[in-house]
Amino acid sequence: MKIGIPKEIKTREGRVALTPAGVMALVERGHRVLVEKAAGNGSGIIDEQFERAGGAIMDTPEEVWDNADMILKVKEPVESEFKYLHEGQLLFTYLHLAANENLTRELMERKIIGIAYETIQLEDGSLPLLAPMSAVAGRLAIQMGCACLEAKYGGKGILLSGVPGVRPAKVTILGAGISGLNAAHLAVGMGALVTIIDINQGRLNYLEDLFHSRAVTLMSNPTNVEESVAEADLVIGSVLIPGAKTPRLITRDLLRKMGEGSAFVDIAIDQGGCSETSRPTTHDTPMFVEEGIVHYCVANMPGAVPRTSTYALTNLTLPFACELADKGWVRALRENRSLTKGLNVLNGSLMNRNVADAFGWDCVEYAAA
Repeated sequence: MKIGIPKEIKTREGRVALTPAGVMALVERGHRVLVEKAAGNGSGIIDEQFERAGGAIMDTPEEVWDNADMILKVKEPVESEFKYLHEGQLLFTYLHLAANENLTRELMERKIIGIAYETIQLEDGSLPLLAPMSAVAGRLAIQMGCACLEAKYGGKGILLSGVPGVRPAKVTILGAGISGLNAAHLAVGMGALVTIIDINQGRLNYLEDLFHSRAVTLMSNPTNVEESVAEADLVIGSVLIPGAKTPRLITRDLLRKMGEGSAFVDIAIDQGGCSETSRPTTHDTPMFVEEGIVHYCVANMPGAVPRTSTYALTNLTLPFACELADKGWVRALRENRSLTKGLNVLNGSLMNRNVADAFGWDCVEYAAA
């Protein structure tokens, strides 16, 4: 199979879909890997490294997209890339379609076979390809939250950890999944007063054991959310329903109850965000102030640390990419139920129920050939 690795062109997106080791693994299995020139530069990977691994360097994005049977990316195609999509092409990347009706229509109209990293799900319900970037985003959320609290950005001018004689900041984390857990690790380690809210009692029990009462765990309900958000200096939104649009847990009225200069980092912005005030930002202009609260809503947070993110992502996407390349998508989906759950669009039809529900569209159930 011919596999294309285009350069990511989303604002300040330095990740690349494969490392040289990943390219080598595919080439050794008999596949041809086409890598766009300078695709790895943002991650500190130069073209010569891909060439030594057996990849072929293409001078233009057209050469990659036009000649590839499968496109491996990190982020969803942006509007300027729509013209490269062609019928029957397999696209394997993060898609986050529930928050992007325009892209969903485009993929359907062009009859793309779209398999989304974020909806591949194992039998135990875990999301293996979302996990590495969720871990990165969770840890970054605390870094960026600290910056948002600085006075120069409109924040309260407080230090998350406090200092001897001065209390630390209060941090509320909505959602105790991978990103929420990683945010909590950093916040607790820095000495912040951390509250974690989730709907899963088993998950809360696990966090209680993990943090040994160094963090408060609360069951998610309107009262707990309102009280914890209103008292927080920093709120981290890390709510996730696989493939679905994120529920809006934070209303504008609730945001007004937070102290002026407090901060809100919305990790869930890829899926629409968990506040009424959330809107996607970029690494160039990551923050905005609304209702007196400093918001950080960058839709590709791990792109801020592309080298770490690229290697973490390839570790987990590569086995699935190899399976799709070795078997072809039809056989791979037939033999791997987890990959089947990753199928979002196929030949003009929408295949993911949560995405369909987000737009009120019809969903077609995939029947393996």
